[in-house]
Amino acid sequence: MRTTRRRRLRVEPLVLLGPGLAYLLVFLVVPLGLVLSYTVFQRGRFGGIVYEATAENFTRVADPLYLDVLLHSVKIAGITTLLALALGYPTAYVIAKLPAKWKTLALIAVVLPFWTNFLIRTYAWIVLLNSQGVVNSALGDLGLIDEPLQLLYTDGAIVIGLLYAYLPLMVLPLYSAIERLDPQLGEASANLGAGPVRTFLSVTLPLTLPGVLTGCVFVFVPSLGNFVIPELLGGGHSVMVGNLVRDQFLKARDWPFGSVLALTLIAVLVLLLMAQAWAARRFSGEGDRA
Repeated sequence: MRTTRRRRLRVEPLVLLGPGLAYLLVFLVVPLGLVLSYTVFQRGRFGGIVYEATAENFTRVADPLYLDVLLHSVKIAGITTLLALALGYPTAYVIAKLPAKWKTLALIAVVLPFWTNFLIRTYAWIVLLNSQGVVNSALGDLGLIDEPLQLLYTDGAIVIGLLYAYLPLMVLPLYSAIERLDPQLGEASANLGAGPVRTFLSVTLPLTLPGVLTGCVFVFVPSLGNFVIPELLGGGHSVMVGNLVRDQFLKARDWPFGSVLALTLIAVLVLLLMAQAWAARRFSGEGDRA
């Protein structure tokens, strides 16, 4: 009986974990293995792969042209993340302070854009921002401009599109962090003579920093690798890392170099996730000691 029970205890976790592990193996481990293996081979004359080892793909990444694309992508993603934080924190704070019956409706309103096709939402911004679009027409009708502004096909349009796409990913972690705050901490701070600003800076913000870091990573990571929005709202004039990787695979057909770029992007994102996890543990530990 004991032997049968032990076997059952060993088999049951495997049965439960099996589908998830199989999914990760097929759709994560195998593709990453292929990308990693392609990095050391050469591009064929007409595309594809020549299975001859080379280190040239890695040295090309240091080319100033590609470094400029990476820095430009980091700048766009960073601006998007800061704006998402500036808009998302007040939004999450207000939602957390709403009466219980209104919180659900507010959260549904936050995630509602995700129920619409991503491409449709992106094309909607083209309608809004083009020279004959809603924004220029409204500004012209109000007499604020004499001629249409160049809003579309700019870095600003890319930031707007990314911000609109990923703002909910900032609001939800922040809401979760603020919702978990003990209201008595704010009351204690007020009883000790601290005003609302001091209470926010000394109590609320430090205790919600894990949520801030999580939201920043959730926005920065997909913004850095996005290629649809830069292509549609940027008009291809502003190249980001995602566009560069896509072009290497689909246009230049340089799979080895595209794999190196993809691997570099993955390495950067893994480092960011590790930094976020470390910072979250540190702040959480400080909060526990306090």
